[in-house]
Amino acid sequence: METRYRSAFCFLILLVCVGLCGIGSVCAQNRRPKNVQVAVQAKWSGTPLLLEAGELLSKERKDHFWNFIEVWLQTEKDNADSYSAKDCLKKILRYGRSLLTEPLASVFEFSLILRSASPRLVLYQQLAEESLSSFPLADESNPNGVGGGISETNEYVQTKKSDLLNVGKNPKSPGGKCCWVDTGGALFFDIAELQLWLRSPGGDSFQPELFEFDHIHFDSSLGSPVAILYGALGTSCFKEFHFTLVEAAKEGKIKYVVRPVLPSGCETKTSFCGSVGTRNALNLGGYGVELALKNMEYKAMDDSTVKKGVSLEDPRTEDLSQEVRGFIFSKILERKPDLTSEIMAFRDYLLSSTISDTLDVWELKDLGHQTAQRIVRAADPLQSMQEISQNFPNIVSSLSRMKLDDSVKDEIIANQRMIPPGKSLMALNGALINIEDLDLYLMVDMVHQDLLLADQFLKVKIPPTTVRKLLSTLPPSDSNTFRVDFRSTHVHYINNLEEDAMYRRWRSNLNEILMPVFPGQLRYIRKNLFHTVSVIDPATVCGLESIDMIMSLFENNIPMRFGIILYSSKLIKQIEINGGRQYSSFVESDSRIEDDVSSLIIRLFMYIKENHGIQTAFQFLSNINKLRVESTDDALEMHHVEGAFVETVLPKAKSPPQELLLKLEKDQIFKELPLETSMFVFKLGLAKLQCCLLMNGLVLDSNEEALMNAMNDELPRIQEQVYYGHISSRTDVLEKFLSESGINRYNPQIIADGKPRFVSLSISILGGEVVLNDISYLHSPETVDDLKPVTHLLAVDVTSKKGIKLLHEGLRYLMEGSKGGRVGVLFSGYHDADVARLLFVKAFEITASSYSHKKKVLDFLEQLCSFYEKNYLLVSSKAAESSQAFIDKVCEFAEANELSSKTYRAALSDFSADKLKEQLNKVAQFLYRLLGLESGVNAVITNGRVIVCDEKSTFLSHDLQLLEAVEYKQRVKHIVEIIEQVEWQDLDPDMLTSKFISDIVMSVSSSMATRDRSSESARFEVLHAQHSAIVLDNENSSIHIDVVVDPLSPSGQKLSSILRVIWKYVQPSMRIVLNPMSSLVDLPLKDYYRYVVPTVDDFSSTDQTINGPKAFFANMPLSKTLTMNLDVPEPWLVEPIIAVHDLDNILLENIGDTQTLQAVFELEALVLTGHCSEKDHDPPRGLQLILGTKSTPHLVDTLVMANLGYWQMKVSPGVWYLQLAPGRSSELYVFKEDGDGNQNKPLSKRITINDLRGKVVHLEVMKKKGKEHEKLLVNDDDNSFQDNKEGNSWNSNFLKWASGFIGGKDHSKKSESTAVEQEKFGRHGKTINIFSIASGHLYERFLKIMILSVLKNTNRPVKFWFIKNYLSPQFKDVIPYMAQEYGFEYELITYKWPTWLHKQKEKQRIIWAYKILFLDVIFPLYLEKVIFVDADQIIRTDMGELYDMDIKGKPLAYTPFCDNNKEMDGYRFWRQGFWKEHLRGRPYHISALYVVDLMKFRQTAAGDNLRVFYESLSKDPNSLANLDQDLPNYAQHTVPIFSLPQEWLWCESWCGNSTKSKAKTIDLCNNPMTKEPKLQGAKRIVSEWPDLDLEARKFTAKILGDEVDSQESAAPPKPQNSRDQPLEDLESKAEL
Repeated sequence: METRYRSAFCFLILLVCVGLCGIGSVCAQNRRPKNVQVAVQAKWSGTPLLLEAGELLSKERKDHFWNFIEVWLQTEKDNADSYSAKDCLKKILRYGRSLLTEPLASVFEFSLILRSASPRLVLYQQLAEESLSSFPLADESNPNGVGGGISETNEYVQTKKSDLLNVGKNPKSPGGKCCWVDTGGALFFDIAELQLWLRSPGGDSFQPELFEFDHIHFDSSLGSPVAILYGALGTSCFKEFHFTLVEAAKEGKIKYVVRPVLPSGCETKTSFCGSVGTRNALNLGGYGVELALKNMEYKAMDDSTVKKGVSLEDPRTEDLSQEVRGFIFSKILERKPDLTSEIMAFRDYLLSSTISDTLDVWELKDLGHQTAQRIVRAADPLQSMQEISQNFPNIVSSLSRMKLDDSVKDEIIANQRMIPPGKSLMALNGALINIEDLDLYLMVDMVHQDLLLADQFLKVKIPPTTVRKLLSTLPPSDSNTFRVDFRSTHVHYINNLEEDAMYRRWRSNLNEILMPVFPGQLRYIRKNLFHTVSVIDPATVCGLESIDMIMSLFENNIPMRFGIILYSSKLIKQIEINGGRQYSSFVESDSRIEDDVSSLIIRLFMYIKENHGIQTAFQFLSNINKLRVESTDDALEMHHVEGAFVETVLPKAKSPPQELLLKLEKDQIFKELPLETSMFVFKLGLAKLQCCLLMNGLVLDSNEEALMNAMNDELPRIQEQVYYGHISSRTDVLEKFLSESGINRYNPQIIADGKPRFVSLSISILGGEVVLNDISYLHSPETVDDLKPVTHLLAVDVTSKKGIKLLHEGLRYLMEGSKGGRVGVLFSGYHDADVARLLFVKAFEITASSYSHKKKVLDFLEQLCSFYEKNYLLVSSKAAESSQAFIDKVCEFAEANELSSKTYRAALSDFSADKLKEQLNKVAQFLYRLLGLESGVNAVITNGRVIVCDEKSTFLSHDLQLLEAVEYKQRVKHIVEIIEQVEWQDLDPDMLTSKFISDIVMSVSSSMATRDRSSESARFEVLHAQHSAIVLDNENSSIHIDVVVDPLSPSGQKLSSILRVIWKYVQPSMRIVLNPMSSLVDLPLKDYYRYVVPTVDDFSSTDQTINGPKAFFANMPLSKTLTMNLDVPEPWLVEPIIAVHDLDNILLENIGDTQTLQAVFELEALVLTGHCSEKDHDPPRGLQLILGTKSTPHLVDTLVMANLGYWQMKVSPGVWYLQLAPGRSSELYVFKEDGDGNQNKPLSKRITINDLRGKVVHLEVMKKKGKEHEKLLVNDDDNSFQDNKEGNSWNSNFLKWASGFIGGKDHSKKSESTAVEQEKFGRHGKTINIFSIASGHLYERFLKIMILSVLKNTNRPVKFWFIKNYLSPQFKDVIPYMAQEYGFEYELITYKWPTWLHKQKEKQRIIWAYKILFLDVIFPLYLEKVIFVDADQIIRTDMGELYDMDIKGKPLAYTPFCDNNKEMDGYRFWRQGFWKEHLRGRPYHISALYVVDLMKFRQTAAGDNLRVFYESLSKDPNSLANLDQDLPNYAQHTVPIFSLPQEWLWCESWCGNSTKSKAKTIDLCNNPMTKEPKLQGAKRIVSEWPDLDLEARKFTAKILGDEVDSQESAAPPKPQNSRDQPLEDLESKAEL
């Protein structure tokens, strides 16, 4: 029965098919399905896959790079059986995977297919090019005919400047050679020459610079000459050079580095697999493509037909196994192959009839819940979610008819009580990820980072359940607020809010702090909530000014408790010289203390305080400053102090103050006090800051602004504690804060705003790094067997005083007693370490390994260090006999400290100096690999945190205590808690010692600290996940992903694809809670979407080609207009390079026989972004930055915005140097050096771009000394601005140096040549700059007409500026020829939308935004003025008149809307309601034509102001309907507009015909009443338009090789909602 039913059903289908297309196959012909295919290519040429594999492996472990080379070279003979790209891929994967464990091997496989390492190879190409170009004379010194290649390279370097950043240019093979070695002083292209050099490789005076990403061979010796091999694995020359250089490295002759490069021309000289990837352009994956259904309210579509297509590689065939309306056509075709065309026609009919961009309200009601139900109940939920969200218009009608299960709806509603409907969240192992910024590259990197950690933890025998716990643990959140615990008798308070009579009238109710007040208003409560203590040397100017500030705030009744701690800088110096020990030893001896002004002031202050009260004592300090200021000299003199004392004490003294003063100066009263208080300040570590403020223990700069800011920051913390009852009227606030997060010392190296530097020690341990495994640790007495969560590794250079000082401090730290810390010492020294030094190291090591448990071991080592320091460190090496004396002394110390002297005598008498030297060398190598620091370094490595002890800083035992406390609290405590609970299996119980656990904690916490991730988390477990969530469990995975997502949102479209990839390669456990919008009023998605993910099938199985991934849209609707948008990772700048059809208005029924519309985009550049700040000031608005290479420092440039100090530049992969531009910027500012002691090169900041993720750079600048009060931007008034054009004013400097901007060095040459060109066309005078923007073929057609109309009406030179982002490839092809033919200049400009600025979703609104939001930063700085002209405008006058017009010092000039067409009164929205109220009599202007005075615009921060207005308004979907027009009109109270005379812009809709004859420009405004199509209106309104159009089209056709239809199409095809005018939404507004 069932069979009969099924066959009847099939028969019915066939009837329908035949019925549909019974009239022959005409229907099938007309309605053939059409597809769309999109690819994105990198700008650089393809890179070898084999070299990419090496780069990816080196990310796992540096040694893997070298292991891979060895494995490949050994098996090279087997490579002959590879005949295709796919074979090579499999072979590379086989060798690569053999070095890795799962799932890291799978991630390696995917990263290779994704080609994510290609940018690293481009970076090496840049370095190779620099290497070749640095030897222009190599042809003379090189007899092998290599010179030709080199001079060619140099020629190329000369020409490369035109392509500013030299994107991905592979260096030419020099003289046919594919490898060369660069030693800094010479290049070797021949192995024989290299071998000759290796016999005596004396270091060249110039050594090549090495970078952190370089591959340094692990046998290389430190300090040896550098030899860099540029070449590619797979070439024969690489093999020869490699073996020779490895031998030399093993012999200690050189430091061997490889930079993988396959020069162009060498592709044929490498093995088959070595050149795979180089033959084709590099097609990228990891981006999305959207085809949005376009609203066609205004009929604005080009009627020109496309004459010819392009044939790209074959598009893929469509998948017939996908269900269409319940039918699976692959099965039907199997059964009825003879009816193929009819069945396919039926399928096309079903597909075209399912597209829906509207639904009735009742159908929309439960659409979100129905979608969730369909996804959760599918066999493959992730695939279902991807299918639904990415093909929503096809699926929506079937979804809306689905029966909804109440359990799904109820669970979603229950979850939405805890999370807003439609909100999306994502977390990887507990840490939140910003979904907006997420892309495939970032996701793979984050997953890889966690898998790498998991792999390390499992290898040190940590059980998998614990690994999962460790990876999902988050550090405590309040870790950044450290308070210095300054409580002591050395603090002198001037007031006490709780007790002093002057505050008696204030209220004592603490809850008043929760009451709202006006901004800036203070709360006067009788409670010591804010304690401000100034730590000062009273004999310094800074100290005395701080006193004045405190007195002023105190007298003005600021509700704070004020105090001071006084110290003497001279005493601090003495304490430092004395090693920070007790000071009594030099109290008496040093007579210089007698004349220490600071000490005297402290003693006098104490005397006055005790005899006359604290307020008088403070008055005394004020008087000192008063007398100092009154006298002419700035410095403080003794007579100022004496005079102030007399003046202060005179009214109150019983005896003459002069006698009293002499008595106090001579006597010993308070003699000890200055020392005690200075010692206290020294221990706190605050003396280095010279003068600072402590506000409730927080360390601040000593100025009022910093203090008030800190008070405002502290207030919410106190309010929160009061609200929860943790602070009551009886609580001592200071006591509470300091006991909770107080530390006993401040050291900016340890507690700094900058990010600390971390290295992973577990990688070293696993890498069989003997150095770390051999360390014997020292402990505080009687704590040897305790677990030590904190490990300090001291890297000590035994030949330096600084090193031995650090060792002393390490010992003292243990002697003072540390329960949670242990110390390991890594001795390193130069090769020439003499015998005494070696004996000292040996004695130290014997003690640490054999006697660390003994009671007096630390005393012994302390004596040993002191003896060595005194007798051997500073004295040149004594003769060999001194070694016996040294051994005797060691034995003497040993006996004295109850250690066995025999052991020492035996071990020290016959130790091998060479062995020990080798060991010291090994340590130096290890430190170089770990820290990148050459030998001779002194550093502290605390659980992976690196602090280098440079010459300036002193590092004391107190600092080690501080480091222990900080690291334990911030990074170690939560790890120890997890490790202590582990039940260890498969482990010998004897191994389970406290040392083993301490080692585990050290390695785990160091690895965890290197992880770059958010510290924010969310409680996903509270959401129900039974009926409305996708739960994919994998107990064995160390990755857990939590997601909350609305499947019918742009985030859902992207995430579904990314999660599918991660699931395929990594199989994490995933919990995806679906959170759709509950009550929809419109379709949530009106687009098709594809996320491009590469697969193994992109690699050809027949030849060497890699086709690369593409977005493929099968069976798109034929009669709907679609618009294409790319959803690329944030740092990408892409532009179309191949697109025959209009990508703004895709109508597939119009593409003729072409079955697949194809478009290719190019990744033109990556965007380098950053934020620039200046401490305690607003961002330095207008600061100019330049970026380039060492040889060409200025390739691109930019300005810093006031908004967040944001800046951006275009870059490509490579090594770049960022610096302040010459002129005003570098005269006033310098980069602030990092706190890591790397202060050698503050002039430029090196930036490495070696991936596709771009970079965000945080810069801090500071004013130069003496320039603190100068302004960067001089805001001249109009007259002086005009007068100052000459001379020394900044504006003239600005123009002088800026004339090389953005166009780089070429600009001046280019303008000279174009000036000559323009002369040919009879053009002379000042250039008119005109800016316009167009998107889509119709508007580009208008744009050409506008250009012609401008040129035909002026004799002056004209330069056009076009925004590049949206121009079609055809326009970019034609415009250079047009410029040549008609004699004008042009430049294409671009700016990437900043991440922090509210984004627009619609393409049209983005285009409008570009007209107004970035005017200050999109143009080069030398441009003074520009006119914006809409693309659809026709010019009837000389634009020079407008360009020269005086706009009265305003930054902008617009034409007001005209009002003489009375028919349109109903549409003039600015005359009523909100706009009428807001404008207050000012005109509302039209944005089709406006002038920008860029100099004034930048000076007055107009761009920053407009962005601030935009940010606040744009979040409301109902505001800024006409963005480019509403925004400047709204902001004209702040950014003033000059109103141009009415005749400058005429448009029929608003102006009426009476004024048309006077019109200087005519604009084709949309008419909200008639909605007349643009083309129709153009031909009717503007008499000259058809002739200009024909001229432009003929010229275009001539360039592109097409023919022009003499007949013009009467009416354009289907309608479209495009608008180049601001009036599109007026009709909808009027109807509202």
